[in-house]
Amino acid sequence: MMGNPKERMLTQLQIIYGDLLGRSTFDRLTAILQDFQSRNPGESYDRYSPRFTEHDCVLITYADQVRQKGQSPLATLHTFVQKYINQAVNTIHLLPFYPYSSDDGFSVIDYEMVDPEVGTWADIEMLGRSYRLMLDGVINHISSESHWFKKYIAGEVPYDRFFIEVDPVTDTSSVVRPRALPLLTEVQTHNGPRHVWTTFSDDQIDLNYANPDVMLEIIRVLLLYVERGAEIIRLDAIAYLWKEIGTTCIHLPQTHAAVKLWRAVMDEVAPNCLLITETNVPHQENISYFGNGKDEAQLVYQFPLAPLVLHSFSTGDARRLTKWADSLTTPSPETAFFNFIASHDGIGVRPAEGVLSPEEIEALIERTLEHRGEVSFRNQPDGSRSVYELNITLYDFLNNPAKPSPGEDIRRFIATQVIMISLAGVPGIYFQSLLGARNCFACAMETGRFRSLNREKYELLSLESALSDPGSHFGKVLAEYVRLLDIRRKRKAFRPHAGQEILSLHDRVFALKRVGEGEEILCLVNVSGEPVKVPVRLPEGRGFDLIGQEEISGDAVRLAGYQARWLVPGDG
Repeated sequence: MMGNPKERMLTQLQIIYGDLLGRSTFDRLTAILQDFQSRNPGESYDRYSPRFTEHDCVLITYADQVRQKGQSPLATLHTFVQKYINQAVNTIHLLPFYPYSSDDGFSVIDYEMVDPEVGTWADIEMLGRSYRLMLDGVINHISSESHWFKKYIAGEVPYDRFFIEVDPVTDTSSVVRPRALPLLTEVQTHNGPRHVWTTFSDDQIDLNYANPDVMLEIIRVLLLYVERGAEIIRLDAIAYLWKEIGTTCIHLPQTHAAVKLWRAVMDEVAPNCLLITETNVPHQENISYFGNGKDEAQLVYQFPLAPLVLHSFSTGDARRLTKWADSLTTPSPETAFFNFIASHDGIGVRPAEGVLSPEEIEALIERTLEHRGEVSFRNQPDGSRSVYELNITLYDFLNNPAKPSPGEDIRRFIATQVIMISLAGVPGIYFQSLLGARNCFACAMETGRFRSLNREKYELLSLESALSDPGSHFGKVLAEYVRLLDIRRKRKAFRPHAGQEILSLHDRVFALKRVGEGEEILCLVNVSGEPVKVPVRLPEGRGFDLIGQEEISGDAVRLAGYQARWLVPGDG
């Protein structure tokens, strides 16, 4: 039996801290929740089972993605999205907008503030009146410039136990590393030199969740985000949360217990707020954060999708993608995959392990470098390095910048997006993908980080000037993308939990059937540049292509190179 949320909270706290400390922490947590509910009474927190619909589509963007002089970037973003995207998306994932010291926002100085450079909480709340909000919980670590860490340095209680100290002679070779950087960082404190745990960089100091004070402070933070309008909270880098010497320090039982604890908290006081876990790891490890389908995250990032789609379009062969997609299941109707191909981060190759061969992964790396991208590395336990992610815009990975063919290049790019938005789950679209953005070499030179190739920011006037020309690159990509999303959101067969059947119709074609509420859509995408003919039996021998807006008849469907079709029976 699941038990009610409060029973689940107590159980998870006892798993993490033991019986006595777990119970006393539960008593303190209860007071926090009562305080939250006293400030937030009313129907907005009535319980209901989260339901995903065909309208669900997430735009992933920085708060200052678009700027205009005299206006806060958050307000400018709001204006831009309403004007150019409107209701083609219903959710906006705002990447960290808090004051930060490095990593484009992922080294948070103050969890409770909006960076004055991008706007105010009022701007966030205004955006939330037009769109559902997905906010980041960057809670594995905090900036070395945060007041929490400064008070740790000064030896102030309770912050003297907020971080993880490790003797540098300790054997940490078994720890899984996401970066090719030192695991421990020496800092000078009131009590002398100390070495603190830094999974990602010397500016990102890992929090000590073995201290219940830290756990309770983070719960306060997450509830603040709910108060400010968050309906989805992204748990950044959550796999590394709990540390235990002698283990891999990834996916530990206490980490899963923490996610279950936060889920129980939300179920109790904010059941309309969903959790999504960001774990850039192989598939089986990734989906473990669904738990039993009712007790952990409602959404998990679909990390293998990107490398598999890129492999398909690099080789003109959809068989690997087809086989993998045919194996996908979610544990309950309360859960769904968050399907994405591009994001603010690089394209992870670890999720392809065990799905693509080492030679196939190496081919992705070579294509990235040939197309003027870069790669980032991570340290292995034996001291060697391996590629962690590809740093390149999706458009430039797919299309060789040295040999542009604008018409075909855009068709190839759009075809990848059709796969993503056709699959069961909730699609996540990175702002750069809406424009078909190219590598920003100036951005990478300015920051010295490869990830910045895919993190260009825009001035509103210059962006609008480009979009005002329907024949421009940005104009063509954005118009076609929004058109596809407008078609998609009117079809119940594209509900995240609508039926899905993966079909093997042709080696060069990724094919699936979506069925829901009396609707049926056959999705066909040619991953090659060669025309193909696919044997398809349409009801009554005829159908209608929603993408091409044309009638189809006969016992086969023709697809030009990189063409995508959404076929419905009859006349549509």
